[in-house]
Amino acid sequence: MKKMLTDVKAVTRDLKKLTQKAEKLAKEIEKASKAAVKQKVKPKTAKKSVANKPAAKKATAKKPAAKPAKKKTATDTVLTAITRSKKGQTTATLAKKTGYRDNNIRAILSRLKKQGKIKTGDKKGVYVKA
Repeated sequence: MKKMLTDVKAVTRDLKKLTQKAEKLAKEIEKASKAAVKQKVKPKTAKKSVANKPAAKKATAKKPAAKPAKKKTATDTVLTAITRSKKGQTTATLAKKTGYRDNNIRAILSRLKKQGKIKTGDKKGVYVKA
């Protein structure tokens, strides 16, 4: 019971400190936002006449944005390692080549086998491209 009381006191003390820090941060954020608003305010200028306006720009056809290159997944990495080998690969050699853990390699191999992309080779534990 005594230990529980000391723990509760410690937690309340920590909560008070956190509350104080949060209030301090809130004040700093408020000051920063006020400063940002002051910087954005521009003085009003006299309106220009219609004759001084520049001609409207022609709308140019926008090119579609280039798609970012897809990251190579772990499954793709393992599959390429298997397809590059003529005799096939074992889980141990795949782990060395790819840097993945053995259990991850087994899960990937199982997935690829279900998809029909690889099959077991002539020897036990060797996987080749289907």
